[in-house]
Amino acid sequence: MAKQHWLVKTEPEAYAWSDFLRDGRTDWTGVRNFQARNHLRAMRVGMRCCFTPVSLTKAVLGVAKVSRLAFPDPTATEGDWSAVELAVVRPLARPVDLATIKAEPGLAEIALLRQSRLSVLPLTPTEFARIVELGARAA
Repeated sequence: MAKQHWLVKTEPEAYAWSDFLRDGRTDWTGVRNFQARNHLRAMRVGMRCCFTPVSLTKAVLGVAKVSRLAFPDPTATEGDWSAVELAVVRPLARPVDLATIKAEPGLAEIALLRQSRLSVLPLTPTEFARIVELGARAA
């Protein structure tokens, strides 16, 4: 089975890319959708993630990695919710915005375009590599 990758989305006012860069790692908490929660539970240490804010830029800004397996979400007051710890890997040289993703033939089947409201989405290794490649190009 091919190694799984992920796309994680956040509200920048809740936790911005600049916060993540400053902190170096963070607990990815507050996910309150069952499918997204199950994606968190499927993550394994070392798996790579694309980080994107859902408002403002609507662009992938960098790469993170899972640094701790799913654990009970400490922000949950009820229910069976999970969190993972993520660590910064690196920022992209340039943001990869939603328009670029939509225009890229190799990303036509990306989960982001089919389930845009989910905050944690799977990426195939090919999709992840293409996004990182697009982000490596000079602006």
